[in-house]
Amino acid sequence: MENHTHRAYLLLGGNLGDRPALLAAARAAVGQDAGTVVAASGLYETAAWGLEDQPAFLNQALALDTRLSPEGLLETLLAVEATLGRERRERYGPRPIDIDILFYDNLVHDAPHLHLPHPRLPERRFALVPLHEIAPGLRHPVLGRTVAELLAACTDPLAVNNFPGA
Repeated sequence: MENHTHRAYLLLGGNLGDRPALLAAARAAVGQDAGTVVAASGLYETAAWGLEDQPAFLNQALALDTRLSPEGLLETLLAVEATLGRERRERYGPRPIDIDILFYDNLVHDAPHLHLPHPRLPERRFALVPLHEIAPGLRHPVLGRTVAELLAACTDPLAVNNFPGA
């Protein structure tokens, strides 16, 4: 654990089970195990991306203050996923919970299991919409564009809808 605090932006998602309850459990576990959740977007629903013949996803963005290193944060998030029933079988396949690190400070990091910022963020409306709700002015350290600018330029055709009751 490090001595100073870092700001990470995460995307929670899932399309199996009681999606709102699983996102709430993931949000609570992240706050307990990884740091302090300082902002959370509403819940957004979208059709599956990548492997389309599966249930719709529910997504939520979080801003997290953490003292964990990027690798320590990833390890903690993978443990939260496992605790909530995630089994890694099929890329883009159905899952009860998925937690991605979108940004970690302004860090640009390229390792075998962790790429920061998230390399596919600019092409994923389902991630940009909730992130825009909590951090529209956040600037991508490689592309030099804000989340608002990335969202305006995103060509992903999948609709992202506010989830009723969220």
